[in-house]
Amino acid sequence: MLLGPLLVLLLLGGASSASAHATLESTDPGDGSVLGRAPDRVTLTFSESVGLRDDSFRILDPGGHRVRTADAGRADGRSDTARVDLPADLGEGTYTVAWRVVSADSHPASGAFTFSVGKPSATSAPVDAGPSEDPLTATLHKTARYLAYLAAALLIGVAAFVALCRPPDTTGLRRPLAAGWWTLLGTTLALLVLRAPYEAGTGPADALDADALAGTLTSRPGVLLLARLALLAPVALLLIRTARDGRHRSPWATATGAVLAVALALTWSAGEHASAGLQVPLAMTSFVLHLLATAVWLGGLVALLTTLRTAPDAATAARFSRVALASVTVLAVTGVYQSWRGLGSWQALTGTTYGRLLLAKVALVALTLAAAAVSRRWTTALATSATPVRQGDRERERDRDRIPEPILERVPAGPPPAPEPSTGEPSAQEPSAPEPPTPGAPSTGTPSAADALRRGLRRSVLAEAVVAAVVLMVTTVLTSTVPGRAADEAARSAPAGGVLPASVTDVPFDLGDSARGTVQITLDPGRTGDNAVQAVVFGPDGALAAVPELRLSFTLPDKDIGPIEARLVDRGGYWSANTLTLPLPGTWTMRTTVRVSEIDQVTESRRIRIES
Repeated sequence: MLLGPLLVLLLLGGASSASAHATLESTDPGDGSVLGRAPDRVTLTFSESVGLRDDSFRILDPGGHRVRTADAGRADGRSDTARVDLPADLGEGTYTVAWRVVSADSHPASGAFTFSVGKPSATSAPVDAGPSEDPLTATLHKTARYLAYLAAALLIGVAAFVALCRPPDTTGLRRPLAAGWWTLLGTTLALLVLRAPYEAGTGPADALDADALAGTLTSRPGVLLLARLALLAPVALLLIRTARDGRHRSPWATATGAVLAVALALTWSAGEHASAGLQVPLAMTSFVLHLLATAVWLGGLVALLTTLRTAPDAATAARFSRVALASVTVLAVTGVYQSWRGLGSWQALTGTTYGRLLLAKVALVALTLAAAAVSRRWTTALATSATPVRQGDRERERDRDRIPEPILERVPAGPPPAPEPSTGEPSAQEPSAPEPPTPGAPSTGTPSAADALRRGLRRSVLAEAVVAAVVLMVTTVLTSTVPGRAADEAARSAPAGGVLPASVTDVPFDLGDSARGTVQITLDPGRTGDNAVQAVVFGPDGALAAVPELRLSFTLPDKDIGPIEARLVDRGGYWSANTLTLPLPGTWTMRTTVRVSEIDQVTESRRIRIES
């Protein structure tokens, strides 16, 4: 038995292309630029192809009012760009551009930046890129997405187990096949309904919007989900026919099932990051092979556990061990290629969050290899335990074939001779009674020994499943992490001097009775333009502390700019603002107001340096 959890890892995490997001490489006008005349349009260039939405652009004037624009389009027909034309009567001041697109891997991406016409405004409208994501919608969407992967693995893998491993009784496998089909149907419908609010970053209630659902049905992710639903119909017919006719091992059923499995895998491959970027044909082929190999192993593992409980058969376990070896070989080749495509360089393995998460997964894979080695030994022992009886029969047949014919001819043809009277003592030719087995002797080949081997195999497979749960948690984090290659490309496309590190400031404040707390404020990237803000409040003992209200404002006294309010939102344990625009470089005054009770508040000021 080989590596079960490794396939979960390689499907959801090793298939790193599925976790990529488009990154903004450049803007025209540039972020924070000051133009002598109003531009005709705004153009964004991304690291991969992106999908446009009705609200892909929101342009705010210096007073914070929305500028009427045309619909978003492409620059020179390129799918990795987004462009919107601006009206000709833009006045002087600082304008905010908030954008939101859908990455090729179906994940939404958003952000904001500013540019000025003539000269920067004394005060500019706070940048609001719109909702990043609704927590409930995002949770439901991620859950449905991963359940769809697991359902496909169960459906394809159990069917492949029946065709390739030839279990003597397939009655017990009908239930996991039905569970996989119905789960894949339900999760696909859920993904289709949740698609619109997931892209917009709104709550699940917006899934009931008929116009939004109609827009989903004409988008690329929506079309692929509809194709998956359509494929489930012939899959159901094939399962029903083979179950009724008992022809689950016929060449026709096997070939038809293989074609449907490849088609289902393509509905994922065409909607993931493999369909964009470099080496698209090879990447999509690798993804399909990766997903199918994962399904054959992971679904086959479930089928094997079911078979061991209902109709144990050593030959079936041995065949699955060989199938699993072939599956892991495919996973190893495709996984290495996809990791290279996601990382891009050895430096990214340790220098990016994506790479470090990948290293953590490798450590977990090492643990699963140990469990897999134990499972394989149990499988070998189980297959061997059934061999002695059949081997003994063959030896007796060979001994009979070697008996000389003259001896056979001397055997009388009449009835057997009467037995001699017993004298109370065993005759020299009379066989003695068999001796009882010695206590503690090995009982290989006996039913009780075979049962013990099957119990050991089930325990080792359970250990693999426990590690798989840990791997799946790491993979969940990885799916929301920008791959190393994309991070490197974004860094190379940044202005001269590279991406500045995040600015972290600790602001102590008085809690009364000689007690003091601290607010740790992070500005990322801590330069002019769009910044993300995160604030964490610590109590006197250094533990996280909850406060009724936290406000943050920024003023640039030298230029008489501000105060610019950071609209902090309590996220449950920390406070954050998606975007904050600091239009000019210089030494800013950051005022932090902490409400420590319903009637008491404390305000502290700190000076921070913002670079261009």
